[in-house]
Amino acid sequence: MTNAENSKIPPSFEAMLKFSQAYAKRTGTFFCIDTSVTAVVIEGLAKHKDEYGAPLCPCRHYDDKTEEVSSTYWNCPCVPMRERRECHCMLFLPSDNEFAGSNQLIDIDVLLNSIV
Repeated sequence: MTNAENSKIPPSFEAMLKFSQAYAKRTGTFFCIDTSVTAVVIEGLAKHKDEYGAPLCPCRHYDDKTEEVSSTYWNCPCVPMRERRECHCMLFLPSDNEFAGSNQLIDIDVLLNSIV
């Protein structure tokens, strides 16, 4: 990727990717075998971080996102993930999950090409 193309990547997207990779390694979880799922979730986390100041789970409906961010329950990693290793977004999957890939690291170009 050229410097010009790289500069178009929002810093929040890169930050969420780095966080996701570190968290997957730390928890022994893996990204979805379908990279478009991983890409969309990371993109959603980044957008919420930019808009609300926290990476609110992008896979849920909220009546009031600001209120949800302040409660911190659905901020990634959400309470279900931290307590029971249950990721509704399919970002962090145990190795025995049928949708789990084998990657805890993923190239940013692969993700960006997966976003439709």
